[in-house]
Amino acid sequence: MRTVFHISTHILRNSTAGHASLSLRPCNAATSLRCSFGFSTAPARPFKRIAVSGLPEIVFERSEWPLSSLQHYFSEHILAFIGYGNQGRAQSLNARDNGVDCIIGVQENGEGWKQAVSDGWVAGKTLFSVKKAVEHGTVILNLLSDAAQVQQWPVIAPLLTGGKTLCFSHGFSVVFRDQTGITLPEGIDVILVAPQSPGLCLRESFQDGHGVNSSIAVWQDVSGSAKEMAVLLGFTIGSGSIYETTFEKQTFADLVGKCGVLGGAIQGLYSAQYKVLRANGHSPSEAFNETVEEATQSLLPLIGKFGMDYMMAACSTTARRGGLDWAPVFEQANHQIFEKLYESVKNGTEARRAIEFNSRSNQGDDFTKELEELSNQEMWRAGKVVRSLRPENI
Repeated sequence: MRTVFHISTHILRNSTAGHASLSLRPCNAATSLRCSFGFSTAPARPFKRIAVSGLPEIVFERSEWPLSSLQHYFSEHILAFIGYGNQGRAQSLNARDNGVDCIIGVQENGEGWKQAVSDGWVAGKTLFSVKKAVEHGTVILNLLSDAAQVQQWPVIAPLLTGGKTLCFSHGFSVVFRDQTGITLPEGIDVILVAPQSPGLCLRESFQDGHGVNSSIAVWQDVSGSAKEMAVLLGFTIGSGSIYETTFEKQTFADLVGKCGVLGGAIQGLYSAQYKVLRANGHSPSEAFNETVEEATQSLLPLIGKFGMDYMMAACSTTARRGGLDWAPVFEQANHQIFEKLYESVKNGTEARRAIEFNSRSNQGDDFTKELEELSNQEMWRAGKVVRSLRPENI
């Protein structure tokens, strides 16, 4: 029988340098999956094992399962995507392109319904009301907004009968169930498949042949194969690599990220630097170029591809020195803010604020006003002009 190897990457740090070493552990490709996880669908090759700072993890990779394996696994399933917004549209289109039976459940004749029809979903065949889609589906992907999940739960919950799997792409409604009122039935599998990107990026990455990172978790495993379902479902909806987590950790990390460096913090830092430059006589275009344009067009792509050290090395010697000297200052100034943010997420304050705002009848109008105020900030008005003058836009 053929012998293969698990690859484990260990990042070793000491006072002078850091380097990576690979350790190989032999295992049997045909049996290791079933022995370790109890999966019924064997991968094409063993899972990758990584360890950073001594913390072992397993990464599931799309290349481990050919498309034919995914199609075979889901051949007796119907994936019911509930909601056709940010994630619903992207995930369902990716799954459909992967040759898996899918249906959509949305409010009849609403905006999501109209978008689904324009994307080729057929009313009465692949496009249904939420109630009928949950009835027909065997795997129910609840991709409604957090507020809409609360509103629709009385419709969905009674239809979650034995043998079905309920999947979320954000653990919010489950983790903060004391506020959302979502009590899960005991006789079904409940899993999490959370792409680490907005739906638009998930779709684009899938169409480009890549796939984004996703997180999976199991809340309830009645069948004994909930993790297998989560992994294969993750690849079906467009994931490239999949990492394990828990509902709580995914929810806390996601909310901290969105409030922090993925949203609130980055806007706050951009705005603060821009305003200081303007107050000291720099033009709007210069302030924008030195604050946002160089970051998004030159430096952040380098960090994304190669890491912070590579980006620093690619800069001038003066820029390197300034970046390295000021990084600890910014870290110290912001550390307490992030601790406060994490506690606000953990104790449910952020969840309560989100639910209250998004449950208001006029929340859409209020949100539009907030976006208009953001768009009308001088920094972003300067950005529109600068972007329009990029060579590819002239």
